[in-house]
Amino acid sequence: MSILTINKSFIALELKFINDSMIVSMEDGRQISVPLEWFPKLRDASIDQLKNYRLIGGGEGIHWESLDEDLLVENLFI
Repeated sequence: MSILTINKSFIALELKFINDSMIVSMEDGRQISVPLEWFPKLRDASIDQLKNYRLIGGGEGIHWESLDEDLLVENLFI
């Protein structure tokens, strides 16, 4: 019996913020949209604060210095 394993990348390339959602573009072409409501610090932040992020760990994480917030990209898919 053969089992096909598909390894999906969890590396983010860029973020966009539209309405009350964060859209994460992944290196394998996928995009995921998550509600900012899931993350109170992001939900309450200004658009300037939201855009002031940096990708960490080669895109495995997202860090907002001014908000003291870090997210692991892989956890957005759980």
